[in-house]
Amino acid sequence: MFVDAMHSLSHLRGDVRAIDVSIVMPCLDEAISLPHCIANARRALDLIEARHGLFGEIVIADNGSTDGSQQLATGLGARVVPVERRGYGAALIGGCEGAYGRYLLMGDADGSYDFTDGVAMIGELLDGADLCMGSRFRGGIAPGAMPWKNRYIGNPVLTGILNLFFRSGISDAHCGLRAITRDCFASLDLSGSGMEFASEMVIKASLRRFRLAEVPATLSVDLRDRAPHLRPWRDGWRHLRYLMMLSPTWVFGVPGVVALGVGLTLFAMALMQALAPGSFPAVGNYWVVLAAALVSGGHLCGMLAFAGKLYGLRAGYRAARPWELRLGEKLSLEAMLLSGLAISGTGVAVLAAVFWKWTARDFGATYSILPAVLGTTLVTMGMQTVMGGFLMAILGGNESRFYRMQAVPPLPLR
Repeated sequence: MFVDAMHSLSHLRGDVRAIDVSIVMPCLDEAISLPHCIANARRALDLIEARHGLFGEIVIADNGSTDGSQQLATGLGARVVPVERRGYGAALIGGCEGAYGRYLLMGDADGSYDFTDGVAMIGELLDGADLCMGSRFRGGIAPGAMPWKNRYIGNPVLTGILNLFFRSGISDAHCGLRAITRDCFASLDLSGSGMEFASEMVIKASLRRFRLAEVPATLSVDLRDRAPHLRPWRDGWRHLRYLMMLSPTWVFGVPGVVALGVGLTLFAMALMQALAPGSFPAVGNYWVVLAAALVSGGHLCGMLAFAGKLYGLRAGYRAARPWELRLGEKLSLEAMLLSGLAISGTGVAVLAAVFWKWTARDFGATYSILPAVLGTTLVTMGMQTVMGGFLMAILGGNESRFYRMQAVPPLPLR
């Protein structure tokens, strides 16, 4: 039976067109677990062929093993793809790029995943899904297979944040067993070299509005005789910072809206106090200074949120909503410059009035600093708008108009 399987895989390597599914495993010194994983992957390919009529291959994405994993994998009938760039994500990217299949099923080479769970994933891809995730929380986690802090804190928190930011609607964003179509994989242009690769794939697929599916997957105790490459706190932070970097709405937009709302409210209350002294609540000069900081900071956050969205559109991992397209078509460097100059000009006029009032009082002190702070805030916001306009133009490809319809990647066809 082993000889027949070897002959079959050898035949497939000779005819690249016959390969429909590639099972890709990242590998760094996994000689102990590779025999089990390759045998398990072969069973999965047999089931895929029997159920779906698809032929496959096993690809070992070797990341510089020194324990003979390459020779062992080749001897067991797998194809080894060397990947020089180090890291979990880099190995998977290199392995998928070197794979022949139009459907890519990936999982760790430590024996913790059962590749036969991937048969249902390939079925989901055949039914129209672009990316299918495994869910260990739905499939089952063997005792000792996942540290408690990962199971009850890390994974739920990070998955919850990911679903909040990107509305992915999955229960286990970091399951290492997943399947993706080659077209989807190529269009996502993945780049994460470390464990953040797991989040990057889900985030970019969600932003591009690809169809995601999820099936149960089991997690077993791995077969290694050494500590895993995963470092929970370090890799958890890498996931979290990636979530934040790819979500300008939550990193900049939401804090900006909150800051603007609170700042404008304080300004309005201070204005009421100036018009009707003694009214409640009594908002004095200290609150006015805080209001200025909040309004100016909120305005800056809004500019950064728009810049982040613009970068995502130009980079191709974000699909624009209709209103964003209409807004982007109208905004330009000239519009931002005129707006900024108008805002700053208004601020200068307010400060000029403050100066005139000051001279009228024979340069005496004033009770309220509201007019001076308001004018200064307007000048600051105008400058930010002007500088932000140049930043948008740079991110938009050094053009006056920030982005056009043809600059935005098309949505995947359904």
